[in-house]
Amino acid sequence: MPSICCEPFSPQQRRSKLRLYGMSFPNPLHHFSLCPITGILNLFSLLLLMASAANPGVLSGFLDYLRIEKGLARLSITAYTTDILQFAEFLEERKRLLLTARRSDVREFLQQLFSTRVDGRSVGRKLSALRHLYRYLLLDKRIEHDPTLNIESPRQWKVLPKSLARDEVESTLASPAAQLTNRHRISKDAAALAARDRAMLELLYAGALRVSEMVNATLEDLKLDAGYMLVRGKGDKERIVPLGKPAQDALSEYLAQGRPVLAERKSKNSQPLAKNPRRSRDPIEPTVEVVRSNSPVLFVARGGRRLTRQRVWQMVGAASAASGRHASPHMMRHSCATHMVENGADLRTVQTILGHADISTTQVYTHLALDRLRTVYQKHHPRAKAR
Repeated sequence: MPSICCEPFSPQQRRSKLRLYGMSFPNPLHHFSLCPITGILNLFSLLLLMASAANPGVLSGFLDYLRIEKGLARLSITAYTTDILQFAEFLEERKRLLLTARRSDVREFLQQLFSTRVDGRSVGRKLSALRHLYRYLLLDKRIEHDPTLNIESPRQWKVLPKSLARDEVESTLASPAAQLTNRHRISKDAAALAARDRAMLELLYAGALRVSEMVNATLEDLKLDAGYMLVRGKGDKERIVPLGKPAQDALSEYLAQGRPVLAERKSKNSQPLAKNPRRSRDPIEPTVEVVRSNSPVLFVARGGRRLTRQRVWQMVGAASAASGRHASPHMMRHSCATHMVENGADLRTVQTILGHADISTTQVYTHLALDRLRTVYQKHHPRAKAR
């Protein structure tokens, strides 16, 4: 295959170069307008084609490494792809490729990000993506030197997790039932949706689930008889999350009364035509057939369709309005961890329930236990008591 010039191309020139080497370049706007769902699934291939013609081989191999060997989730791979493509476009302006990048290029890239007022956490994430890329290239013997070596990560302010107070959590959990009773006419679908939303809120707070873990949970993952749930988190890692009595009751009500109603899918079938339709004066009316969806997903929308992450965010935001604060699914997760630490739970237990790979991620909740530590210290230390 002949060498490709590393000068920056316009979009039209880039497409012509790709077609020259047998690579098709679909129009992203046309593709997403025709296939909004499949377009998201094919996001990686489209992003690869937007890069320089000499970089897709490097990127595709790295993404396969992340997906197959590292087992990262789709959203994590999307973040890696976006960050590396931004660095690849930066290199194109300097007539360089990913394989020929130098340490000075990485430093100038980070300085450009800071000059455009990019947040320090975002800059650190992009640098982490580049480090993973060049470590992979070193292991694959594609490069001899790592350009990200000895480059310090930007200092980041520690952001304390936002959580709801206990009375705010109670108001949020009771919101679906309260909204249902305020209706003048309670339909079958409205009662089913209220039962589903209550079960989802209870599970978010009781099990500290991420929103992606919630929408991907299946019926087989739920073990109500044993009082726990099997959760598949980041990197396809599994953990067991115990469920309290309120969460078990809400899930049982949803499975018995809510999910069967939401799983019903109506389809219209026309009656067979008469032998002589000209003699028949009665119009042919379609018959409505109710078909129950056999979706394995635990939480479904109307018609048995899969719930989206955005819909869960909307539901939690609407339910939290009753408490006077706008909450997100991740705030429910933080609230679970916060209240456990305040009640004396050790960090290892909280780490296991949250699914953190490193204990340092869980240590952000240690500041919440200062009051309890002060009480225990004053109670047990011989020098802490006033004389």
